[in-house]
Amino acid sequence: MRALLAVDALSRRYGSLVALDRIDLRIGEGERHALIGPNGAGKTTLLDLVAGAARPDGGRIWVAGRDVTRLGPARRARLGVGRIHQRPAAWPSLSTLDNIAVAGARRCGGYRRTLPAARQLLSAHGLPDVTAAQLSHGQRRQLEIAMALAGRPRLLLLDEPAAGLSAVEFSQLSAVLRDLPRTVTVLLVEHRLDLVYALADRVTVLRDGQHVATGTPDEIRASSTVRTAYAEAVI
Repeated sequence: MRALLAVDALSRRYGSLVALDRIDLRIGEGERHALIGPNGAGKTTLLDLVAGAARPDGGRIWVAGRDVTRLGPARRARLGVGRIHQRPAAWPSLSTLDNIAVAGARRCGGYRRTLPAARQLLSAHGLPDVTAAQLSHGQRRQLEIAMALAGRPRLLLLDEPAAGLSAVEFSQLSAVLRDLPRTVTVLLVEHRLDLVYALADRVTVLRDGQHVATGTPDEIRASSTVRTAYAEAVI
């Protein structure tokens, strides 16, 4: 499988804190890959580095064979890197349709050219055409996914999309993520392991900025190394 995302010896420090220590990662085209680990493991830091929101202190990042290590987030977005953050970031005063169309406009040739696809995404995600401020938390998460997809990403970075969702909203989100086309590669950070194991082809476990294990969901569930890493993190 060709690697859409390749990370080599990626490191990041915040003062004396080593947030990531020489992490290697390969994610194939169309793969669903999850990052899990205790709080402070370095998961969001890794997403920040892949998205271009932070610069590494060491290592390299490739997207579709191109070295993007020194590119900013806007240029990476134009190369097909989309991201959904922990906190919803839709424009509250805009309608859901306009949020989606504006999000896709830069990559897809302008607002008007994006409108037909935006309407399709609005319908596919079951969202009403109201201002984003009127949506529930779960609907805002759905809107953010639709906004990210409007930019036609090749790589979609999801940072705890299930956080704060009700049981019904969680079920709806799970269905949306399962139905994403395989033309979109997914890198998911999530604490809800039921979502991780249902969605991911492979799972990488981090702890204290270190790589612990990578494997299929069954291999990760059965790993004594992973269980020890989690247990030691809460002692």
